[in-house]
Order: sequence, then structure tokens, then C-alpha cells
Amino acid sequence: MDLEKHPAAPAPAPAPAPTAAELRASDADRDRIAQILADALAEGRLTSEEHSERLDSLYAVKTVGELEALVRDLPAPGAGHTSPPAAPAYATHTAAGYTETVVAVCSSSARKGRWRPGALTRAVSVMGDISIDLTQAVFEQQVTEINVTCVLGNVEVLVPENVTLRGYGSGVLGNFEVRGEGRGATDPQAPVVIVRGFALLGNIEARPRLGARLVDLADRMRKRLSAD
Repeated sequence: MDLEKHPAAPAPAPAPAPTAAELRASDADRDRIAQILADALAEGRLTSEEHSERLDSLYAVKTVGELEALVRDLPAPGAGHTSPPAAPAYATHTAAGYTETVVAVCSSSARKGRWRPGALTRAVSVMGDISIDLTQAVFEQQVTEINVTCVLGNVEVLVPENVTLRGYGSGVLGNFEVRGEGRGATDPQAPVVIVRGFALLGNIEARPRLGARLVDLADRMRKRLSAD
């Protein structure tokens, strides 16, 4: 038996804590950056093409540092103005902050006509049909997001043809399709609709309805804001 005492092995040094820039980005982080981008578009600091490119990156990057890089050349909200800025044509991503949920289980459900979608709409279809028609909707924010879960069902999203449409999703033995997302918005002040979804043995389709357009978006919103 070995009775000789051996010094205890030193404990491994703890892993360094991640820096703020290395932290995973949260939904609140993305909303904050989306607000800065929307303000920059409304103030003419970004073109509609630049805004679209950065918005695509906003939902693709993973860390807080990568998000901050998207707005490094833009002022923070309320900073860098010698006079109060003009009101943007649309409120920011979180202005209409409520979340609406549309559910269809072995049934059908629809949102259409003159309705006011919130910044986030969740759609859940289980062996059901959902139609979300934004062609006559009143948009109260620059970015509107629709999150879809579809199992053995069908979900259709329709937007005006001059709204910027973006899609991020997939299907397993199903279909996720966003058509017309490369067209871009003909009106730089037009809203952006982002459709995120997952289809299992189901179908998710988002597309612009040709001939349906939002007209004079900025003028209408500025008049409404001035009246308020």
C-alpha cells in the first residue's frame, strides 16, 4: 500500500465568461436593432435596398456583437439629432406590441379585410386551414412578423404587391414557400412582412396578390400622426 502523500492536482481554471458581444441575441435585442434600422430608413440614412439587406441579416446572425455591427454606422434612437426628427411613416417594430394568435384545429380560420395586424401574429394549423390576408390591412409598424406552425394543414398568407416580403422556414414531408420575396418594395416606406414557419405534412405559402397595392402609405400615416 502506497502511504506516500501526493499533492492534489490543481483544479482546472474556470472557463472565461462570454463577453457581452459574444452572448446569444434575444428577441428583445433583435427588436431594438429593427427599431434603429426602421428609423434610419424613415430618416433617409438607408435606402430601401440597404434596409432590406440589413433586415435579412438581422434574423440570420446569432450574437449580440453581430447585431451591433449592423447599426454601427447609425445613431442610437434619440441620439445625433440637432432637432426633433420627422415622424417615420410607420411606427417601429414593437409599436403595435400585442401578439395575435390564429388557431385552426380540424377547422378553418381567417383574418382579412380592414384589420390591424400586430407586430407579431402566430398561426397554428393542425389538420385545419388558415388564411391571413393583408391586402387591405392597416399596418401600424414598419416590420410585421408572422410565425406559422402547420401540421397536416394549410396556411396561406397574402400581401399587397408593393410590400416587401421575406421568408424563413422549412418543411418535413411538407411545403414552405414564399413567392415574390425578391421583388422588393416599390415604395421605400412600405411595410416589411416576414413569414417564419415550419410545416410537417402540411403546406405554408406566402405570396403577393397582384393588383392589390397600398397607395400613398407615407402621406396617410403622416397625416394620421399629425392629427394625433
